[in-house]
Amino acid sequence: MFLWGTATAAYQIEGAVGEDGRGVSIWDAFAHEPGRVRDGHTGDVACDHYHRWREDVALMADLGVNAYRFSIAWPRVQPHGTGEVNDKGLDFYDRLVDALLEAGIQPVPTLFHWDLPQPLQDRGGWMNRDVAEIFAGYAAVAGARLADRVPLWITLNEPFVHMAYGYAMGLHAPGQALLTGALPAAHHQLLGHGLAVRALRAAGAREVALTNNCTPVWPASPQEPDLRAAQAYDILHNRLFLDPVLIGEYPDLSAYTPALDFLRDGDLDVIATPIDALGINYYNPTRIAAPTADGLPFSDAGITGHPTTAFGWPVVPDGLRELLTGLKARYGAALPPVHITENGCSQPDLVTGRGTIEDAERIAFLDSHIGAMRQAMREGVDVRGYFVWSLLDNFEWAEGYHQRFGLVHVDFATQRRTPKASYRWLKGFLASEH
Repeated sequence: MFLWGTATAAYQIEGAVGEDGRGVSIWDAFAHEPGRVRDGHTGDVACDHYHRWREDVALMADLGVNAYRFSIAWPRVQPHGTGEVNDKGLDFYDRLVDALLEAGIQPVPTLFHWDLPQPLQDRGGWMNRDVAEIFAGYAAVAGARLADRVPLWITLNEPFVHMAYGYAMGLHAPGQALLTGALPAAHHQLLGHGLAVRALRAAGAREVALTNNCTPVWPASPQEPDLRAAQAYDILHNRLFLDPVLIGEYPDLSAYTPALDFLRDGDLDVIATPIDALGINYYNPTRIAAPTADGLPFSDAGITGHPTTAFGWPVVPDGLRELLTGLKARYGAALPPVHITENGCSQPDLVTGRGTIEDAERIAFLDSHIGAMRQAMREGVDVRGYFVWSLLDNFEWAEGYHQRFGLVHVDFATQRRTPKASYRWLKGFLASEH
């Protein structure tokens, strides 16, 4: 069965950050630091999904999706990151899973979507190797409660973005700016992934996946410096997080570090524990030029000549086909079945006088990207799922509530949900698929 779904993440929609024993996450701490998030927005309330989940499940059932990718908030399950388990937190996901199944919607939980418990960050976060083992313990707890009803699990969401924005550049929680010194955070996330795969399987999970944000990398010119820079960026963004998982080795990281001091004997065997699927989040290609004076072996040359989203990201549907067929060419038989675990766009989404949101640009975006995915499938890529980001307008990390990605408009003052034109379009599309 092909999975047609929508996706969300806990900190972006749940709210209720201080209720029922939930602990503090790095995003709670980061968002409350002045100047970290645009206009001082926080996820304290977000979409109030913790209280309104029944309404949101009903929206998905009406939409006609057969899968829902959500994330489990680690600090809601283990307030201190390890040790004590908060049964009230697990009960919430228990109820959600049961309601989804009753509605004919397959739950697809992600264990870590960037909301690390703050007590673990106080111990170094993902820069601390111990967190990989602790993450596996959390995976075992979640699996023991839910694996009897959840067939497909995702360990990590976008470890590249979490490393780059959270540990290298300081734009996301935990707000560290270590530049290439952040590479251990990549390795420890991957090690935690491999350990979590084993823990989930021991708990009875049937399928386990890893999701990364991947991008086709375009050199700014055919000149050798730009080609080398593009290769260096492809290694950092894509191959650093796929090669160890799929083929059991790191790519050449000499452009970033003289030695892999964080790598220990046996680590790659753990990281390469076979996975059943690969999640790909796709938004746009990246155009790379030779380095400037910032110390990195590449610079972002930007992409022109394409429409852009409200975020300023170029809209390049064929980039999804290029990415998927490129992964198949690179990894061959080592590439497992693929799920597009996020694809979508932010748009201004103005409410008309009639109270409707006529988001024609989002409809065109989804239609063209689904077409690109299907072309990749015709070219031999085994794609088994497509999840729209996102079900709801939500807290968009450092942008706060200024970027709207949802199929459903949320009035954050009243929490009123209003399906957009794109929701109605997708509902019709999904009806025609059945």
